[in-house]
Amino acid sequence: MRAGKRIAPGLAALLAVAAGVPAKAQPLQLPGAQPFNAPGTHQAAPPAAGGTAPHRQPSLPALKIAGEETILGKALHRNGNQGAATFEKLGEGYGLRLSLDGYQTANLVEPCAVSLGDAPVPVTALGKPAGVPRYRLEAPVCPLLFDVLDGAFLVIEPAEPCVVAAAQCRVDPRGLWGPDQGVVAAQAKAIERARGAAERALRDGYRTLTAKANAVDQRTLAREQAGFSGEREMICRDFQREGQYGFCAARITEARAAELRARLGLHTEPRQAAKPRPRPAPPKPAPLSLTPTQ
Repeated sequence: MRAGKRIAPGLAALLAVAAGVPAKAQPLQLPGAQPFNAPGTHQAAPPAAGGTAPHRQPSLPALKIAGEETILGKALHRNGNQGAATFEKLGEGYGLRLSLDGYQTANLVEPCAVSLGDAPVPVTALGKPAGVPRYRLEAPVCPLLFDVLDGAFLVIEPAEPCVVAAAQCRVDPRGLWGPDQGVVAAQAKAIERARGAAERALRDGYRTLTAKANAVDQRTLAREQAGFSGEREMICRDFQREGQYGFCAARITEARAAELRARLGLHTEPRQAAKPRPRPAPPKPAPLSLTPTQ
């Protein structure tokens, strides 16, 4: 080997070890080897081949579901033009003042009406089993089960029309109770925006539920998704000026999106931002004490 030639650093370390010279440099590192760790340190193990990332809770945009305040004290009507209902504050709970339109049992073309009285009937809160507030009205002539939506409520029980024998009147409270045509017309732009947001939330909810479901549940969800449009049409087909404004469809879609969120175990209300803590007042400076000089 010529004197002018430089010895490669790795070869120099090997020669030093062979000659018995204690090498104080870092140990030899071959290509592809793991980096050197000093004593007392730990190196994170590489992820196992074929391993999957830990399961994360599904995250969807916040879906704001309106509560009782949106119908409190407002005049609502079945399909926007039948009967009359007012949701009122009653002590620590709520009550419903209700009048139902129907037809005589002996002659189904002759109209009749049944009122549950001048005072509101107390209703029982049942929580949010389908993602929206649910209430039960215990009226002997026609008990109701209904969900509170945005500016409306949806009666889901009784399963059949009620026959009020004392009035010889057959009434059907089922369906959406909402504002009249004038109120809906004033909200046309807001209803259109709400319908679009609800449709997006509905698709996101179905997609997330399907991704978490097994093959059998996925088929069930697909049937639900296919049948929802028909169910919505059945509920909303008689709502006043529905083809022009789409109020009923927007509210039913919002309710369905909220139900899917409830099945996913997700919140439907956006979390409120934490209130900033008040800053402590700066300490007051001590008063100056002047000592007269001689």
